[in-house]
Amino acid sequence: MVRKEIFRMTTAEKDKFIAYLNLAKHTISQDYVISTGTYEQMNNGSNPMFADINVYDLFVWLHYYASRDAFLEDGNVWANIDFAHEAPGFLPWHRFFLLLWEREIQKVTGDENFTIPFWDWREAQRCEICTDEFFGGTHPTSNVLLSPASFFSSWQIVCSQAEEYNRLGIFCNGTNEGPLLRSPGRHDISRTPRLPTSAEVEAVLSISNYDTGVMDRSANFSFRNMLEGFAVPTSGIAYRSQSTMHNSLHVYLNGSMSSVQGSAKDPIFVLHHAFVDSIFEQWLRRHQPSLDVFPEANAPVGHNREYHMVPFIPLYTNGEFFVQSRDLGYDYDYLVESGSFQDFLLPYLEQARQIWQWLVGAAVVGGLITAVIATIISLLCRSKKRRTILEETRPLLMEAEDYQATYQSNL
Repeated sequence: MVRKEIFRMTTAEKDKFIAYLNLAKHTISQDYVISTGTYEQMNNGSNPMFADINVYDLFVWLHYYASRDAFLEDGNVWANIDFAHEAPGFLPWHRFFLLLWEREIQKVTGDENFTIPFWDWREAQRCEICTDEFFGGTHPTSNVLLSPASFFSSWQIVCSQAEEYNRLGIFCNGTNEGPLLRSPGRHDISRTPRLPTSAEVEAVLSISNYDTGVMDRSANFSFRNMLEGFAVPTSGIAYRSQSTMHNSLHVYLNGSMSSVQGSAKDPIFVLHHAFVDSIFEQWLRRHQPSLDVFPEANAPVGHNREYHMVPFIPLYTNGEFFVQSRDLGYDYDYLVESGSFQDFLLPYLEQARQIWQWLVGAAVVGGLITAVIATIISLLCRSKKRRTILEETRPLLMEAEDYQATYQSNL
């Protein structure tokens, strides 16, 4: 299965994708329900509190639940917890999220060949997919609403009131909370001056460490933290005053996608994270990390290698999705086109980059040894030559009458 860039899809493929999104938005999931109350509110399970939800909003809720603040027994809220962001599990969690989303759309539509498209936002000067042809232009009389000509202008969103849920001590229950909001480019420019460039993506890919230090948003020289957008891509240093890379898109779109917990409300979320996943895939192929690279311990809550990803059922660990996409049955069109030779060569180039000092040292030592051996051989040859000349009893050339044309000599 190959995921395609949205602008490389045919008109028929693009229209089918949008139709599938609308179908998912209006189809109740046959396999899942959502929890609408805490275990305590359910009276230790004796009073079940669950609700049906459509297939699209199921994934909005899953993303909300993994990122939501935790309710403590004393009535307080623990905000510094997130099972899907700001730690090593960020990339494996979203990789499985997209795979599960893809499979559910396949089941709803009966299209087993469906794959998620992605939006390659490198060098983008604006939101190129924020048009009525794709995911909705701007409303003519409002900077935050979508154009009435867009399919998505009629969408109602869920899980958008995190502060209210905390105040009341309740979960998002899947009820509609208003229209989809988006105002691309009308964000805090000082926080996100522009969208990421190809050079910045390459700088992030060059980092060999998957995660470092305390493995949160303050990690330096961490591929995960740089790609997530909490570090400067050109230096690798964590910098909380700016949102870069993955985070920059959320800030730039300036609407429903800009709040962490409910950001999956906007369908652009899926295309954005598919491209982020493709960058993760490039890193895996370039550096060829073993599973041991993913931390076994000391990561933030829920992010160790063998911890199960919240709240997915059946259960899967973070480590199970720290593998190349081809092992999971999918690829990206621009990575397929890059060719197998490049995939073969890059790991060796990366190893050479990491040990270049030793290679240079070995070359210097080898050169010195070669020079010494050559000198010894040269001296031995000269000594032998002198002995040969002294012992010579015949002239180099034969007598004139015996002479025949030849290049051969006694030597």
